[in-house]
Amino acid sequence: MSAQDTTATIASGEQAGRSQMSERHMLIDGQLVGAQHTYPSINPASGDVLGYAPNADVVDAERAIAAARAAFDTTDWSTNVELRIRCMEQLHSALVEHSDELRALTIAEVGATKALTESAQLDDPIRIVGYYANLLKTYEMSEDLGEIESRGQRHHRWVEKEAAGVVAAIIAYNYPNQLALAKLGPSLAAGCTVILKAAPDTPLTTLALGEVIAKHTDIPAGVINVISSTDPAVGAALTTSPDVDVVTFTGSTATGRKIMAAASDTIKKVFLELGGKSAMIVLDDADFTNCAMMAAFMICSHAGQGCAITTRLLVPRAHHDEIVELVKNFMGMVRYGDPADPSTYMGPLINDTQRDKVDGMVQRAVAAGATVVTGGKKVDGPGFFYEPTLITGVDPDSELAQEEIFGPVLAVLAYEDDDDAVRIANNSIYGLSGGVFGGHDRALAIARRIRTGTMGINGGNYFGPDSPFGGYKQSGVGREMGVAGLEEFLERKTLAAVVS
Repeated sequence: MSAQDTTATIASGEQAGRSQMSERHMLIDGQLVGAQHTYPSINPASGDVLGYAPNADVVDAERAIAAARAAFDTTDWSTNVELRIRCMEQLHSALVEHSDELRALTIAEVGATKALTESAQLDDPIRIVGYYANLLKTYEMSEDLGEIESRGQRHHRWVEKEAAGVVAAIIAYNYPNQLALAKLGPSLAAGCTVILKAAPDTPLTTLALGEVIAKHTDIPAGVINVISSTDPAVGAALTTSPDVDVVTFTGSTATGRKIMAAASDTIKKVFLELGGKSAMIVLDDADFTNCAMMAAFMICSHAGQGCAITTRLLVPRAHHDEIVELVKNFMGMVRYGDPADPSTYMGPLINDTQRDKVDGMVQRAVAAGATVVTGGKKVDGPGFFYEPTLITGVDPDSELAQEEIFGPVLAVLAYEDDDDAVRIANNSIYGLSGGVFGGHDRALAIARRIRTGTMGINGGNYFGPDSPFGGYKQSGVGREMGVAGLEEFLERKTLAAVVS
């Protein structure tokens, strides 16, 4: 397909998506419904109003919770594996069929580029649903422990795996399709029922998933409920309700702490995928040009709005200036602008508040003695763009090296030897991801010393529907995707019977 044809396809999808913007609804108890009030969703590339989303209140949230509770308690969803497989296969097919509309909406509302929607922003998340539908066909929901002798009798013991119950799933704005489907896929496969709360900045994208579910699957009423809201009381209702058994949240560590505390009163199972401050370690025997290219383009992927993005570049002190110059040159090649343009690599930040946060951290770093090598400024004009930014002279204990920034800003830190690189990489409250480049055996040995949930060696890609994803330390609790992701939504019941 030519670039002209691709642009026409996107434009056609955008027109189809925009024609339905004002019609987006929440999904509660099998019905597509509105709310008493609405709020605008903003196109981050232009600053224009894209459409309006229902602004749910606590009463709406309680209706969704009640619907999910009833569906779990009074239907056979949690025990009917064949029904779940059929419905999930329907959902997968429907998402594929409607991917053009979902793609255009994701580009317009999230600010994701077309290339990103062909991977982690849409196409890869859709595959998650298919993965769990297939996994459910072979996954053993029971485990035989054999027999023991006790009190003069034989006792047969086994374990049955059961759905954990009603799930409140709260997602962030940056990858809404990935985050929603990485929670819906395993929770539905496990037999749970769900209330999915969209991120306030990207509600239309998530509501569109609810509409696909309502219109194109046989998923019973109440099994999936999708709501949107800007009211913090709605999230509080989801995390504190005694009718909710599991809370799964993706977002900032600060909010994750509050959710864990709020859920403690009812001792809910809590699964958190939180922030990161991941390090890319370049060893002195690495290919510096390849490393510099990967570092520059990684930090600019989705304008740096990713929890697993490597935002700290650790380089050997003897090669610091050489590597910095290479990264600077590659950053200069990054094309940023309208994400609907297929030639754009980097889109905007989600809103002006986030852009101000990024700029504030950059300016404070400079005031503390760091040097901006390239970038470091807001982009004039419509939309919420920030220049690809490279900063050197960063103190490993400073704000810029310690706090999640969620912007296209790469901090360079020099190290003395391998042990020093490991020490700096582990000097963080976070432990989500990272990468190391160099001779394989040496790089692997260092990767095993880094306290993170995922690591790439020489650019290795760990991410996939079958690959557990999550963090150490304050990057979260639990794992998404893979078999481990399914088991986050299961309870284990141990049974025993006397053998006659």
